[in-house]
Amino acid sequence: VRKDFGFSNIHETFSKMLIPQHGLGLAAAVLLGFSSKDVSSFAPTNTSPKSFLSRSNPTLLSKIPDQRNNFKRTRLSSMSQEEFDQELMSLSTECALTPEGFGFSSSTSRILECAGRGVGFYRAAGTDQVIDVMEGITKGEADAALVFDGNDLLGLFTETDYIKFSTARARQASTEAESAQFLVSAISDFVTPAENLISLSTQDPASKAIAAMKLSGVRHLVLADKVSDSNRLTPESSIKGVISMQDVMSLVQSDERLSLSSLAKKFPGLNDPMAQMREEIKSNANLMAKNPDTAKKDIIRAGTSVLAGVSLLLFFTQSPLITEHADLVMIGIFILGYIGIIFEEIFEFNKAAIALLMSTGMWVTYADFYNGSNGVASANVLEQLGEQLSEVSEICFFLLAASAIVEVVDAHQGFKVVTNQITTKSKKTLFWTIGFLTFFLSAILNNLTVTIVMVSLLRKLIPEENDRRLFGAMVVVAANAGGVWTPIGDVTTTMLWINNNLSTIPTVTELFLPSVVCLVASLAFLVGQVEEDGSLERSTLPEPSSLALRGQVVFWSGIASLLVVPVFAELTGLPPYLAMLTGLGAMWTLTDIIHLGEEDEDSQRVPAALARLDTSGILFFLGILMSIGVLDKAGLLKALAVFLNENLPSLDIIATVIGIASALIDNVPLVAATMGMYDITEFGTDDKLWQLIALCAGTGGSILIIGSASGVALMGLEKVDFLWYAKKVSVGAAVGYFAGIATYLVQNAVLSGGLMDAVVPQAMASAEVVQSLSGVF
Repeated sequence: VRKDFGFSNIHETFSKMLIPQHGLGLAAAVLLGFSSKDVSSFAPTNTSPKSFLSRSNPTLLSKIPDQRNNFKRTRLSSMSQEEFDQELMSLSTECALTPEGFGFSSSTSRILECAGRGVGFYRAAGTDQVIDVMEGITKGEADAALVFDGNDLLGLFTETDYIKFSTARARQASTEAESAQFLVSAISDFVTPAENLISLSTQDPASKAIAAMKLSGVRHLVLADKVSDSNRLTPESSIKGVISMQDVMSLVQSDERLSLSSLAKKFPGLNDPMAQMREEIKSNANLMAKNPDTAKKDIIRAGTSVLAGVSLLLFFTQSPLITEHADLVMIGIFILGYIGIIFEEIFEFNKAAIALLMSTGMWVTYADFYNGSNGVASANVLEQLGEQLSEVSEICFFLLAASAIVEVVDAHQGFKVVTNQITTKSKKTLFWTIGFLTFFLSAILNNLTVTIVMVSLLRKLIPEENDRRLFGAMVVVAANAGGVWTPIGDVTTTMLWINNNLSTIPTVTELFLPSVVCLVASLAFLVGQVEEDGSLERSTLPEPSSLALRGQVVFWSGIASLLVVPVFAELTGLPPYLAMLTGLGAMWTLTDIIHLGEEDEDSQRVPAALARLDTSGILFFLGILMSIGVLDKAGLLKALAVFLNENLPSLDIIATVIGIASALIDNVPLVAATMGMYDITEFGTDDKLWQLIALCAGTGGSILIIGSASGVALMGLEKVDFLWYAKKVSVGAAVGYFAGIATYLVQNAVLSGGLMDAVVPQAMASAEVVQSLSGVF
């Protein structure tokens, strides 16, 4: 083999291989990309091929630069599954020139069939030589090869892999013998590994195929009868074929040409293709309006519009109806807003928008109509609004800074320190491991930060979306339980601690066991929904390996930034959000120093991390807490507490019901209202009432996803909806909640020496309350 068998021969090879089947355009794209030496323009991201260099020749690995595309890698890793699907579907909705099932909505199975190339790949064995596989591709109908070891798929070999292979050979082979050695190497050393292949179901549309290739930086997709939620092959997948971008676009363009011809025949009086399209759109819109589902949506939209119009009319006309019943109006707005949030998927309204509108409506009612207001906000109301916004902003800034720190650590693969220790492939074992890890972390960090950290970790550990939702819900339960037994773990415990209702040592010693029981009972109930299916084998966690020094520095600096928050607050007396923002500033400076002069590493800096944050989730959090604040300022929450005090038989039952109420209403204002009801001179520091309120308010928020900051964060991070959580998790969380309360009552009775006298009456009263609330779930 000649030593100069290099770039010119590669061009000739691909001209022969590509032009007869796919036309000059694809060949020209390959040649232009290669001639410009921009190998990265064809380089897959971290979701497609790994290094093309031989695994059996490690000396090559150190000499060829990494050509991964950082932008695409960042784009893919930062997108949620829902955002990914929305981007994929946008092609078919924006290019609706063809009927359903054609054009951009064509199924991938139809694309494969219409390509006329059989299964679309050349089958090769892992031991086949590179030169033989290339010959099989060029002489056959396929432009890619699937490489197998028996029946096990090893990977995919395409023109991109061959270009990289030839580039390595041109750089490394200094003699003809070395060049020949490259060509007779086993093909298995140069394929895109099977675990990194982007795959689609045969039922997925062309729009999804195009967007998947675009976002992943690949030109070929493997088709199978079933794939994972993360578009990967599963052990149960049956491979049906391989399609290329050219296959997809050829069919789409062919369908669109036929569609234009059909429109010309359908509207012979119109010569302008655009006019023909407008008439077709009108016709299709009329047909869609007759669809029952469309009619239901129209009714919802019309009802929402009428309700909004009537509400605005009442506000602007200063209706006496609002003035005389302002408290009921606020409660009504709150209920309607929560209904909109709960049924977000049905109404198709973003929950952040609903929360913001709800808070605005309630504040306008309170400021202009409540308690004899004259239609203009008073100075007192403006002061209250400022106070509430200050309190909520502290939480939002805390959330923003904590999320950014976690993103930066993740961008540097810092969580390898943790993930390297997780080797189990049993989902149930992992379920318990993550549960206890979250429990103890949330005791030293706040439960909100721990939820963010653990959900980020779960995205790498759990490939299946439904499994990840269940694990995420378990994290919420564990984080809320773990935050109860230390003064810095949960915001409500911290409030009671700062107000001297609780002290450190009794809180830790007397609330630890009930918290553990709450966790174990809930997890024991929920673990039954975990199915062992081998899906952890497809996790995106890399094999355990040492972390680079800069990654270790970023990881431990990030952990220190989170751990120092309670210390900073204790020593300075300043609010925790300032400590978290200080930590973010320190991480920002640190990463700027580490990546000084590295223009290709922008994705690992803080600005890129901030860009990846879920802003709508933070605004949703803002709207919810501002809405709760109105109820608190108006005294409605305290009125609820007084009502409970007058109608329930004991303080233990009141604390239990407050915990249940915290599943629906934020526990912070509930605990604040309770602190205002009961005087500390009557119920001293570490009284049973305060400990039970801390336990109930902290763990009761797990019963519904909107009941705690952790749950709200999960809604934003993993798009978990209210109804799914209520169906799958609420009962298990309630089991743990009541088990924790029972444990505390028994423990308190044992410590006080009156077990039977204390427990039996409370158990009977609790049974009555549970029976009266049996309809809730």
